[in-house]
Amino acid sequence: MQDSAVVTTPILDFQSAKERLKKVVNRTPLTYNHNLSRKYQCDVFLKREDLQVVRSYKLRGAYNMMSSLPQEQLEKGVVCASAGNHAQGFAYSCKKLNVKGVVFMPIITPNQKVSQTKMFGDGFIEVRLTGDTFDDCAVAAKQYTEENGMTFIPPFDDIRIIEGQATVGLEILEDRSDIDFIFIPVGGGGLSAGVGACFKTFSPKTKVIGLEPEGAPSMFEALKAGHPVVLDNIERFVDGAAVKRVGDITFSICKDVLDDMHLVSEGKICTTILQLYNEDAIVVEPAGALSIAALDDYADVIKGKTVVCIVSGSNNDIDRMQEIKERSLQYEGLKHYFLIRFAQRPGALKEFVNHVLGTGDDITRFEYMQKHNKETGPALVGIELKSREDYDVLIQNMNRYHINYTELKQNDNLFGYLV
Repeated sequence: MQDSAVVTTPILDFQSAKERLKKVVNRTPLTYNHNLSRKYQCDVFLKREDLQVVRSYKLRGAYNMMSSLPQEQLEKGVVCASAGNHAQGFAYSCKKLNVKGVVFMPIITPNQKVSQTKMFGDGFIEVRLTGDTFDDCAVAAKQYTEENGMTFIPPFDDIRIIEGQATVGLEILEDRSDIDFIFIPVGGGGLSAGVGACFKTFSPKTKVIGLEPEGAPSMFEALKAGHPVVLDNIERFVDGAAVKRVGDITFSICKDVLDDMHLVSEGKICTTILQLYNEDAIVVEPAGALSIAALDDYADVIKGKTVVCIVSGSNNDIDRMQEIKERSLQYEGLKHYFLIRFAQRPGALKEFVNHVLGTGDDITRFEYMQKHNKETGPALVGIELKSREDYDVLIQNMNRYHINYTELKQNDNLFGYLV
């Protein structure tokens, strides 16, 4: 845990940010969603920042800060550290402002993200791959900034970044003024601070709900402690909302403008991603699904109300879809993994398939764990079910036929090693 410096709640200039951004960002639509509205018996609107120029809201903050810098400062160049949406918003801003920019990314950054950043920068940026983690990368970026007399553009903890993100809220309120609840994804806190402050200024009756993934509850823990804290470990799957520590400035605002801070499981987020794709043909990244994934937990209080969910981005690498499906199946109780020691007699595997598995059960993975000892060594068996209720029948059958098994749970170390 780490204490933060005392930061007074700043006054945000929403209108100046709006003027700077009006010829650069898309004014993204606020769309009524029939499926969600019918499901939750209320009016659900989606603020589609996934349709932004760089497919996320991050352009707003980066451009607002950079365009407000003195020209002589801009000419010396700008630097950022990011492996995601901030890098792309930064790169696009460099192109628009004809400014030299340097983007620091961890060495492990997928080539797709590097290519996207270079594309948006269109010759105005240089990408430097440094360090194995984002934290290492950020240290190198700040050191480079100081050594070269350049300006660092942070992903969230700056007033001008927050003001830029606040324009998302301005656009929502220009389209509708009767909003009862707004659900906002939270990473470092820039979006939630900006939009939350905007709503508390112009629509104080609206309940502002912040949302984080369960594996990275940095704002949740900060609010509980009364100050920003450093989390020892975080689950990085929801990469657009996974930080170890929220900002000092963003925290100073969020503590006053958030009416509730809620955590959503990564599995639920994955289920929501698939539902949005299958039912509405909307492609979202994990952080972009956070606001919608939380609606189940607020179903009773939002009934009959007007609700806005911010879809924060759609930079989702297609290579992740298999993992997203896998996490969703496990969350829904439809995918289970077992270590099974089959009896040393003919027909043991056939008996397992014919008598233990139900008619709708499917073996999706079968792998002997000891390559040279298949007679007595355990096998890793992945089983996909048709319904959650089939799990109890499967376990009953394994016990009835005296199957020697160990179920692998997602939180166990063994699960991480084998699955």
